[in-house]
Amino acid sequence: MPNIVLFSGSSHQDLSQRVADRLGLELGKVITKKFSNQETSVEIGESVRGEDVYIIQSGCGEINDNLMELLIMINACKIASSSRVTAVIPCFPYARQDKKDKSRAPISAKLVANMLSVAGADHIITMDLHASQIQGFFDIPVDNLYAEPAVLQWIRENISDWKNCIIVSPDAGGAKRVTSIADRLNVEFALIHKERKKANEVDRMVLVGDVKDRVAILVDDMADTCGTICHAADKLLSAGATKVYAILTHGIFSGPAISRINNAAFEAVVVTNTIPQEDKMKHCSKIQVIDISMILAEAIRRTHNGESVSYLFSHVPL
Repeated sequence: MPNIVLFSGSSHQDLSQRVADRLGLELGKVITKKFSNQETSVEIGESVRGEDVYIIQSGCGEINDNLMELLIMINACKIASSSRVTAVIPCFPYARQDKKDKSRAPISAKLVANMLSVAGADHIITMDLHASQIQGFFDIPVDNLYAEPAVLQWIRENISDWKNCIIVSPDAGGAKRVTSIADRLNVEFALIHKERKKANEVDRMVLVGDVKDRVAILVDDMADTCGTICHAADKLLSAGATKVYAILTHGIFSGPAISRINNAAFEAVVVTNTIPQEDKMKHCSKIQVIDISMILAEAIRRTHNGESVSYLFSHVPL
């Protein structure tokens, strides 16, 4: 592919390398370092004049540092006369702060959108946004890819009695996602209604639907401290589910998450590699990873060639 340059930020080098290998490209030369006062310094090590630039940087780890690094990389390419800069952000940072749910709360996702636009991004590719409306915070095109096709493939290949399963959403917000998967598999779905007293803590849960004698598959877009899904797993088992799986797009797993998963009764907790999971997998044998690099690579290829990306919403590229 002519006129394309792929750069990797420092948040998820492994995913960037997989995408580059899939596209048959070398990652562009970029040196990122920090001065002693912790300021981020970026040097682009090759010409990007007139090139179509893609910068892969996930919103994980040291989120603020990685976001700042992405903004600086976008700006560095833009003022070095690149024709177009696309930010590939598998896990969008601050996506949970997408509305004013109480007085004086910020809408930080909108702020991040403004920062990316001002830095010079011409296009955003991301995956499973916490709320699809975040696309409306941008005045530039946003491709919100879905992990759903890869999730369906994993369920069919790894759960032997998937025809007798029930797809469960751990909260009302994920109902749309769950009904879509249940329809594609032609199985039933259930919902857990939760009430929170304060952030990251669940007060009580009510199960809507019948899970008795079935394999329950919890589906959500992200799990952070894993309080919700571990509570939900206990609720499903006490309601008569035979096995409980959890499938999450973004496994953030901060704080007590790993110990909670180890103590919970999951058969497996399946996440995509939008966030690096190697260290987490060493401490938790239940975590399994679905590789989504081919979806991102195909989105980059189609965007570069001016083709439609909508095929990826329902198919996993071979």
